[in-house]
Amino acid sequence: MSTRIVMKLRVAESVATTPEVVRLTFVHPQRPELPAWEAGAHVDLRLPDGRTRQYSLCGDPADRSRYVLAIKREDAGRGGSLWTHANLTPGAVAHVSHPRNNFGLAPGARRHILIGGGIGVTPLAAMARSLAARGADYTLHLCARSAGQAPLLAELQALCGDRLRCWFSADGPRFDPAILGAPEDGVHLYACGPQRLTDAVQATLGRAGWPAERVHVEHFAPIDDADFKPEPFDALIASTGEVVHVPADTSLLEVLRRRGFAMPSSCEIGVCGSCECGYRDGTVIHRDVVLPLVRRQDRMMPCVSRARVNVTLEL
Repeated sequence: MSTRIVMKLRVAESVATTPEVVRLTFVHPQRPELPAWEAGAHVDLRLPDGRTRQYSLCGDPADRSRYVLAIKREDAGRGGSLWTHANLTPGAVAHVSHPRNNFGLAPGARRHILIGGGIGVTPLAAMARSLAARGADYTLHLCARSAGQAPLLAELQALCGDRLRCWFSADGPRFDPAILGAPEDGVHLYACGPQRLTDAVQATLGRAGWPAERVHVEHFAPIDDADFKPEPFDALIASTGEVVHVPADTSLLEVLRRRGFAMPSSCEIGVCGSCECGYRDGTVIHRDVVLPLVRRQDRMMPCVSRARVNVTLEL
């Protein structure tokens, strides 16, 4: 399991913001302040059976008295959201990790464009709070089926004012990334939501000439690729010279643990970044949704990523 510190936090408030989304406020039962975090960060919520789920913090990073999560009930999901909706009522205690951030605001950017699809707006809500507090230039595009199904809509309207643009597909056109046009110096874009939205954003902006390092995307679902067929490979541990074989039906992370290597992890589906490690001298098949392109040259996620024939690991 993950080496991240886990805290026992109390649910102070539970509010339904849509029929499917509940906003949960967590506080420490004894301490007035929680660990600091920056906009874009997420926490692990550990369920009673040992499973973990990752949820973005959507509150105000300047307010260390509480953590706020907005969680959508996914009836066909993996069970985490159903448990939270049924059990995390005021007074309940939950196991919550220290925050981790794979999706932070770019330092030095002169303007920020935020695009949130459905519950994917949660990390962007925290970004909007931070940007508004420092008087930064930003626009938030909120995409949902209708106003009644748009998470956090009322508070985002109050926070963002005319910086908020809503795209409700039941009432009008869907958001089209083409409206963003060509890239401008110092402008960074951040997108989180369903894969069809983030794929469209990346493809459209790529064709428009946006540099990949200025288009930031976060996912909380694994890559959906039914055609991928894993193959066995060997991994050389650079520090010891040991070679481990990774069968086609086993992850590199699992093999390393069996051989005695202490490998932190959390989601084990390539979305949280906890198990990141270094590599060299190999062709890695990246199957995570966390690492940006510029870091994939020597970093990988062994829970899901694999190699062609062999790879040398820096552990």
